[in-house]
Amino acid sequence: MSHDHTAGPRLSAHREALSYRLMVESVRDYAIFMLDPRGIVMSWNEGAAAITGYTPDEIIGSHFSRFYPKEAIERGWPAHELSRAAADGRIEDENWRVRKDGSLFWANVVITALRDERGELIGYSKVTRDLTERRQYEESLRQSEERFRMIVEDVADYAIFMLDAEGFVTTWNTGARQITGYEPEEILGSHLSRFYPPDAIQRAWPEHELRIARMEGRFEDEGWRIRKDGSRFWANVVITAMRAPDGTLLGFSKITRDLTDKRRAEQALARSEERFRLLVEGVRDYAIFMLDRNGFVTSWNAGAERISGWTSTQILGKHFSHFYSSEDIALHKPWKQIAEARESGRVTDEGWRARNDGSLFWAGSVMTALHDDEGRPYGFAHVMQDLTTRRHAEALADRAQRTHEFVAMLAHELRNPLAPIRNAVELMGRKGLGDPVLEAMRQTIDRQSALLTRIIDEFLDVNRIASGKFTVTKEPVELAEIVSHAIETARPLIDAQGHRLTVDVPGAPLRLVGDALRLTQVLVNLLNNAAKYTPRGGSIVLEVKRRRSDVEISVKDDGRGIAASDVERIFDLFTQVDPEALRGQGGLGVGLALVRRIVELHGGIVQARSEGLGKGSEFIVHLPFTVGKPPTPLEARPPEPETYDNRFRVLVVDDNKDAADSLQLLLEAIGQDVITVYDGRAALDAVEKFHPDIVMLDLGMPMMSGYDVAEGIRTLSGIRQPILAAVTGWGQETDRVRTRSAGFEYHLVKPVELDALRRLLENAADALGRRP
Repeated sequence: MSHDHTAGPRLSAHREALSYRLMVESVRDYAIFMLDPRGIVMSWNEGAAAITGYTPDEIIGSHFSRFYPKEAIERGWPAHELSRAAADGRIEDENWRVRKDGSLFWANVVITALRDERGELIGYSKVTRDLTERRQYEESLRQSEERFRMIVEDVADYAIFMLDAEGFVTTWNTGARQITGYEPEEILGSHLSRFYPPDAIQRAWPEHELRIARMEGRFEDEGWRIRKDGSRFWANVVITAMRAPDGTLLGFSKITRDLTDKRRAEQALARSEERFRLLVEGVRDYAIFMLDRNGFVTSWNAGAERISGWTSTQILGKHFSHFYSSEDIALHKPWKQIAEARESGRVTDEGWRARNDGSLFWAGSVMTALHDDEGRPYGFAHVMQDLTTRRHAEALADRAQRTHEFVAMLAHELRNPLAPIRNAVELMGRKGLGDPVLEAMRQTIDRQSALLTRIIDEFLDVNRIASGKFTVTKEPVELAEIVSHAIETARPLIDAQGHRLTVDVPGAPLRLVGDALRLTQVLVNLLNNAAKYTPRGGSIVLEVKRRRSDVEISVKDDGRGIAASDVERIFDLFTQVDPEALRGQGGLGVGLALVRRIVELHGGIVQARSEGLGKGSEFIVHLPFTVGKPPTPLEARPPEPETYDNRFRVLVVDDNKDAADSLQLLLEAIGQDVITVYDGRAALDAVEKFHPDIVMLDLGMPMMSGYDVAEGIRTLSGIRQPILAAVTGWGQETDRVRTRSAGFEYHLVKPVELDALRRLLENAADALGRRP
């Protein structure tokens, strides 16, 4: 029996071919099919059916050009692909193909020529893949890149361009062209150093920028760059390294912005800030300085140095609490103000502040919190003004009008009864009483009425204080003598109360420039207050201390003390914190106001201290050693006018009968012909009948005032106009101006002294032409 030895291998090859065909037919992601040499479809797999929509029965036997768009067929592209595959063995292409339903899909096509053992072409294999989704993604990405490219190219405010790995320009946008002046064809392929000034090139700054960007991924800088025309511009530059996914350096992106205008503005702002700084430093009327967030001084101007006495080298770095009094430090006031300014943004204050020499001044201050751009606090601006002089005026301003009216009214009311008393005493002195006892009583009345007149004058001093017209005479004085005179004056009251007075005065001379009388008045008032407000048998200490630039005078007692709310108020005019404590010793509350004014006019300050009611009080006066210049000598008083024997017809008009009658008697005693009436209507009648040379008119009469009478006299006809003299308790300058405006030639303040009457009569003789 014979055997075919080739049957086994043939069977094996057949099975292998069958397996391959089955595998190919089942592939769904690729269209895999066979073409004959003419391009007719010979086979069709599941992938071909899925991708094109054709079934095997519909497509086998058709030419493969059936899958190509019309324009591809018209240009012979299917035949071209077969000829290229036949010639080269293979062709690959990507382009649009057509499905059964007429829709297009993007296909990747590989056609491979198939040949037999003899090399004869027997057909083609064609593998097609649907890449429509990839194509759409790539197209979307391309469009996005195109849009980005167009955006970058159209940006005008920034120069945005690419550099290769060596720093040569590869792209150029509109902003780069506008900022530098270069067109793309002029700059593409040039090294970035072309934009840098010579000094930057010499120090290899462009290479340094690329090196940092290459190492750190990014580099940012500001500096001068050069335009095409050679002009310079201030540029902000950001260079970013561009790397492939595998880390290979592809090049750099470079973004440049022209900040020339911004730099000019910043320089202008810096110059403006410098001018402002110089302006602030030159201000002398205000202390303007800066504090850090904890209150330490960081800047200091000329005004701060002038007002406080601290130089910048002394105060910079020190805490601003150095400007506060020890009392404010104990109350933590500086730190509380910092907290308040930090919380509310601003705090204003008035109070005592300390100079470098230890002296105090009254200051108005404003502290403002400063914040950075992010709102974080970094310090405070502090403005301070010396208000010592203004403080006194402000303290009295709200009471000035009431004070003027009160004092003027009081003086008027006291002078009215004083006038007849003084007239009567003068008249009794001229006539002589004969009885020594009566003469002693007359002298007592004379002294006490004169004392009351001086008290009225003191009230007028208060009025001058309120109007800012109170003055002191400054001349060299010895403080020990002032203390001695004050103790001598106050001693009777101190002894009467049974107090112990302790005096401590340095042995060395303490010479001041000031008003000895007024300074004595200060100490007398303080000692008297201590005696009045200390229970019987108390202790009073008067102590004088010499300090560096001033002298400190302290009057301390163990008496009733002062409530905290009254410590400042007691220096106000007409203030008595506890009138009942005086036990009948009187007082109108003007003494401490006079003390403060006198001390301040000497360039000093006065303070009251007390730990509270029942714990005693201490008044401290600080006076500088040298204030002002020695006064010019006072002019000598004019000699007392002589008494003339001229006899005038005098009409006295006053609704106060005692005042009118006593003045009449006094005038008659010096040889005048006098009649008296007591109201305005009677005065007009008397002028017409008596034809007086002089009319002495009280101003404050009821029904018809002295002004009304004067106006009535001026309207009378057929008489010689008499001399009009106002006789009144109103003695302010405004009162004198008013009487002059009303036609009065003279203004006499009650009680009218004999010397004033003599001067009036002397002047009247000149005016009437009757002087012998």
